[in-house]
Amino acid sequence: MLSVSLRAFFASATLFLTVGSVAAQDSEKKFIVRWFGQSFFQVETPSGKKIVFDPHAIPEFGRLQVPADIVVCSHLHNDHTQLASVENAKSARVFMGLEEGKKGRPPEWNRIDEKVGRIRVRTVPLFHDQEDGMTRGKNSAFVIDAEGMTFCHLGDVAHELTPGQVKAIGPVDVLMVPVGGIFTLNGERAKKVVDQIKPKLYVLPMHYRLPGVDELLSADEFLDEQPNVKRMPTTNELVIPADMKAATYTIVVLNWKKDEAAAPKK
Repeated sequence: MLSVSLRAFFASATLFLTVGSVAAQDSEKKFIVRWFGQSFFQVETPSGKKIVFDPHAIPEFGRLQVPADIVVCSHLHNDHTQLASVENAKSARVFMGLEEGKKGRPPEWNRIDEKVGRIRVRTVPLFHDQEDGMTRGKNSAFVIDAEGMTFCHLGDVAHELTPGQVKAIGPVDVLMVPVGGIFTLNGERAKKVVDQIKPKLYVLPMHYRLPGVDELLSADEFLDEQPNVKRMPTTNELVIPADMKAATYTIVVLNWKKDEAAAPKK
């Protein structure tokens, strides 16, 4: 028979291995954010759920279809609502940030706060211009709490936020913010909005000039003099460990597509 001390030793060793195994599994959990140009993102959670934001079908970015469990559209303009770019749109949960107004009136905010499994989907009412919607109408930010991480997509917001809007958005880990001006925030105003929200991990600029889409301003004004910029010119993917912590956020400039690996030489 094993002595009490030996049994205690084996029990401790088993517990250590179990805890170590769980810790290793936790450290391997990750989110993957993919950008497809303009305001079109896909977030893949550690459990494999996929959330798509503002899908478009802009030819210059290539016509593609991506899978989704949840689709959110910040407003009703056609470069943000192309469900044909979601390969399983009919089976996905689709949330529209605005709903068509009645009797010819402009679209109104669709106030959403719902759970889809372990994912919470919320909207925060914003505007598409600096005149309380008088020029380009309303817009909704989507705040997604997914498996321990919070993502905020600001849609086509064009104004700095009120204290009430900042409070409604709440703490954010990853912020997707338009920076191309003309129809949305320009670079300088986008910097102020980022300072208002204070995301913990990442800022992802979107909705700015790229080859073939030249009606917007470039991202340069937003990126100018920023100390914490990481450019990723060969990939549209950002991998985020589920347990990541950071002293301050990093601005990540993604490519809008993932470069294909060169074919091996024969």
